[in-house]
Amino acid sequence: MRALVAMSGGVDSSVAAALMLDQGHEVIGATLKQWEGADGSMPLHGCCTVADADDAGKAAATLGIRHYVLDYVDEFNRQVVDPFAAAYLAGRTPNPCIECNRRVRFRALLDRASQLGCEVLVTGHHARIRRDAGGFRLLTATDRAKDQSYVLHMLGQDDLARIRFPVGEMTKAEVRAEAARRGMGTAAKPDSQDLCFIARDHTSFLRERFPAIAQPGPIVDSGGAEIGRHDGAVGFTVGQRRGLHLSVGEPRYVLEVRPATATVVVGTRRDLLADGVSVSQMSWVAGAPPAGDEVEVKVRYRSDPIPAGLVAAAAGAWEVWFDTPREGAAPGQSAVLYRGDEVLGGGTIEDNLRR
Repeated sequence: MRALVAMSGGVDSSVAAALMLDQGHEVIGATLKQWEGADGSMPLHGCCTVADADDAGKAAATLGIRHYVLDYVDEFNRQVVDPFAAAYLAGRTPNPCIECNRRVRFRALLDRASQLGCEVLVTGHHARIRRDAGGFRLLTATDRAKDQSYVLHMLGQDDLARIRFPVGEMTKAEVRAEAARRGMGTAAKPDSQDLCFIARDHTSFLRERFPAIAQPGPIVDSGGAEIGRHDGAVGFTVGQRRGLHLSVGEPRYVLEVRPATATVVVGTRRDLLADGVSVSQMSWVAGAPPAGDEVEVKVRYRSDPIPAGLVAAAAGAWEVWFDTPREGAAPGQSAVLYRGDEVLGGGTIEDNLRR
């Protein structure tokens, strides 16, 4: 079988390629160029950098496989960067990594795999795929601390039939040990933590790209009284505490961003509590909603799933009601549903719900 391996230049994808070779497959490596500097070169900071492409090429050379760098800059700008900025302009908090997976990375590479005569696409994501009588199931990783199933919830049956996650059964320590055993230069390379198109912080990026959005305005309490000022509402997110620069005694958290009036609404932690979230653009791994309404939900990447109830709402929307109130989620982020270690699906958070 011929396999196309998405090689980011990190240790996980390097080992994924090696494991596919061990299984007797013909392997081709590919690195996506998704962002570039003013001179058209790959960035020096973030992820998907010049160094990452070089590291991917070196890993491919070590393994003796072909390696390509594929230009998807225009598509990445159109499908990820522009919607990212538009969401913040609308007072939402987008998750560009999910949209990159949904609209560029997997879509582009699955298409390219077909063009190259590859039966499967392989990535270094920490997640697992199982097949049973009911079809393909997406499961959390063996290493729960490195689990990436949250950002893969949009994958459906046709996708999972053509995708492999070889390192999903391994711990991160085991992956690094395997790379070291093979003499790979990526063995000790730190994991990337940055958005690939942002060298510093997202607020600075947005202000530089869209100067008009740096409009100062009021910070008001939940009753509408002004208690402070800010120098630009862009970048504030629901639940944020730092960066408000308020001296009002009890800590305050962002409850809402109103971009039309450049207003940031804040309140106490109690004001932040929500009973659930409304969700749009829901996708289901199995192709249909699960039977029963008892699920677990994650409303942030680095949070633990919490028990919840799933309710169908009008016009294809859904409501997810937490078993116990929790801090509100940021509109624009993803609510991902689980049962145990199985990913059921997910969608985009529209609003916090209160009984």
